Amino acid sequence: MADAIDDDLYQRTKALLEPGEIDLNGAIVHTDYDGQADVQMMQATLDVGDIIAERSEYDPEDCYVYSGNDDPDFSSNQHQGLTLDDEEFVWECQQLLRDGSFDIVIYYRATADHEAILEDIRELGHEVTGVRGDE
Repeated sequence: MADAIDDDLYQRTKALLEPGEIDLNGAIVHTDYDGQADVQMMQATLDVGDIIAERSEYDPEDCYVYSGNDDPDFSSNQHQGLTLDDEEFVWECQQLLRDGSFDIVIYYRATADHEAILEDIRELGHEVTGVRGDE
């Protein structure tokens, strides 16, 4: 990792992927968006969520975002991508403001094409760190 803060965030993200009902992989999407760029931050989250849906063989049009402000059990910067039909889990993320800019910590089913997701996120112009749940 580049520095202690990134290593800390990597380790925290890795802990979210610990074995549970679903095998997960994740990504830490580093942005340049500051605390005033909440609209851009949300759009980046939606764009990354669409990539994950596509690489998980879902049509992004068949998914919706369930947000923290919809549920007292979520934090305000926590979001889930779910399918419209049966509310199946596609992805979940937290938007973290660290050192003046946002990072998106996002995780998704390990059956999704992890390497393609990371490459597609880079093509959006974001630096990204992949986190595999099986390592």
